Amino acid sequence: MIPISPVLPNQLKAKDLEIVFAKDQPEYLPLPAIRTTDGQVITRWKLDWKERIKVLFNGSIFLRQLTFNQSLQPQSVSVNEPEIIIG
Repeated sequence: MIPISPVLPNQLKAKDLEIVFAKDQPEYLPLPAIRTTDGQVITRWKLDWKERIKVLFNGSIFLRQLTFNQSLQPQSVSVNEPEIIIG
């Protein structure tokens, strides 16, 4: 699974809001994202064909979160593109 841009392909103005986390940190993959004014961070991921087949047959996606023993932040995984209000 890899992060991809544009994060919100069906919302034309959203591309202007994109930022890239870890852009200058070679130990991490650059992560295109949209950070909204109400505190949401939205990313989009693409599965390769082997991952798609696995999801088709077992129906599972695993989400690993690195909290570094801090509080867990609310998460939402979806196959539907979220709509954001762009001012």
